[in-house]
Amino acid sequence: MKVFHAVNEIVEWRKAQVGVFHKKIGFVPTMGCLHEGHLELVRKCKTNNDVTVVSIFVNPSQFAPTEDLDKYPRTLEQDLSVLEAAGVDACFAPSPREMYPQGISLEIDQQRGPFVTVLGVSEQLEGRTRPNFFRGVATVVTKLLNIVSPAVAYFGQKDIQQFIVLKVMTEELFMNTQIEMLPIVRDARGLALSSRNRYLCDESRAVSTAIYRGLNAAAAKVAEAAQTDGQIERETVIQAAMACWQPLVESRDFHIDYVSVAEGNNLTEMDPVTTQAADVVISCAIFVTDRHDPATVVRLIDNVIVPRCM
Repeated sequence: MKVFHAVNEIVEWRKAQVGVFHKKIGFVPTMGCLHEGHLELVRKCKTNNDVTVVSIFVNPSQFAPTEDLDKYPRTLEQDLSVLEAAGVDACFAPSPREMYPQGISLEIDQQRGPFVTVLGVSEQLEGRTRPNFFRGVATVVTKLLNIVSPAVAYFGQKDIQQFIVLKVMTEELFMNTQIEMLPIVRDARGLALSSRNRYLCDESRAVSTAIYRGLNAAAAKVAEAAQTDGQIERETVIQAAMACWQPLVESRDFHIDYVSVAEGNNLTEMDPVTTQAADVVISCAIFVTDRHDPATVVRLIDNVIVPRCM
């Protein structure tokens, strides 16, 4: 596996793959600390492309000054071994200075250089809690797509709003990369795999499986309504999830950040909820307090999709 740290090096390598060897390049952007969810994206990429490139870059511009940039797990050597064993052709692991030549402050008013904003799908949900998050995501993915120039890039459903933001961005900026979303990979108990899960003790990870149970309970209400009246009140859907979570809220294991019931194409909140016009995305963000170390609070996101039913 080739490992590149400089933009010009991977650009030259990529030119040879496409221009000389006529290879189709697939791309999986990551922030490292790889788990089975990332590897599922890699396997899909390898199946459908001649060459697989993975990036590892903890992107400063998507973190606010109060967030966990310094604590975000960095396991580069281990990640490189995992990628090589998976048969990845090249890894791009740049420094922040390489990606942001003018430097990158976490304070937006001190940032310099080009940044990308995708209006309409960035302000709600994750964007409400983390107002500059998707500006950072859209900017770094634009840079990575320009550098790697893949035919296809792969993303996971767990970050479904991120996928929708990037889909709008790539389509409406006429980028020459198709992006695909793969289903969430979960552990045996149903917890969505995430690099942040490692912050929690095993007992709290087990407790966190209630997140998925609550979302499934809400999805069942929507699916049931689709087969009968065709629509259901938003509050009824949310209460189905909250019935699973309320005991954990009362025990202070959970603090609910948001619950959303939205159209799958633009994340517009629905009330009443119906699957007649679009997929329904039921998503949430929940702060989980570690039972062994109450000073550790981890914010987990998850979602389920109820398919459109004509």
